[in-house]
Formats: sequence, structure tokens, C-alpha cells
Amino acid sequence: MQTEFEISTRGAGLYEFTREVGRWLSGAGDGVLTLMVRHTSASLLIQENADPDVQVDLRRFFERFVPRGDDPSMSWLTHVAEGPDDMPAHIKASVLPVSLQIPVAGGRMRLGTWQGIYLFEHRDAPHTRRVAAAFQAF
Repeated sequence: MQTEFEISTRGAGLYEFTREVGRWLSGAGDGVLTLMVRHTSASLLIQENADPDVQVDLRRFFERFVPRGDDPSMSWLTHVAEGPDDMPAHIKASVLPVSLQIPVAGGRMRLGTWQGIYLFEHRDAPHTRRVAAAFQAF
């Protein structure tokens, strides 16, 4: 069983899509879910979904970890043709997960109480991102 989730972003940040995945899996049985973002400037995370400050702090951390290309500390970049947010987005996606595997029991993801699935958009402009999903039943 396979599908694709389309996530519209409003720029850099974390976008939860746990409910959409859960609806698709409803009644799927036992197995494993694999998700993969189909873009090189975005990532996937399983992260806390109870306190929105967690997402704020994660975004701020990664902005400091990999500044925009127009920051003086990033003057060494050579891939600059697509704007000052592009190469930093690729770097962030290279150190964060771009795919996830989640156990499924009785058609429900085995996530923890406060865990959600997020697309982490690393570009400043809005984008439509696609996440491929595959469920393998046991």
C-alpha cells in the first residue's frame, strides 16, 4: 500500500502531518510505515507535538547551526545561484532525517504520547512538498 502526502508550507518551519498519515493507515493492520520526503531542502522528524515552543526552539537552533548564505560565516559557499537560503537548506537536510520508519499495530502508528510527524521546511519561501509513504503489512 502506497500513497503520497502533499504538504503546503509557508516558509521555513515545522509542519505536522500526523493526522493525515493516521487517517490513511486506519484499518491497515500490523506492519511498518516508511515515509520519505521527495525534496533535497526539507527533512522529516518525529518530535514533540504538545508544546509549540519545541518547534520554535528547533528552528532557531538550526538557524544558528547553519546560517543563511548571506551570513559572513558562510562566505565559503559556492552553490549560491538559488538564493541565500538554498545551500543552507541542503546542509540541514543532509544532517537531519529525510526518511522515517514507524511500527504500526492494528492500523495505528506506535508513536509516543507527545510525538508527531513533521515536515521540516528549510527554505524561506512557501513550497508544496511531497512525502512518499509505503505501508508493509506483516
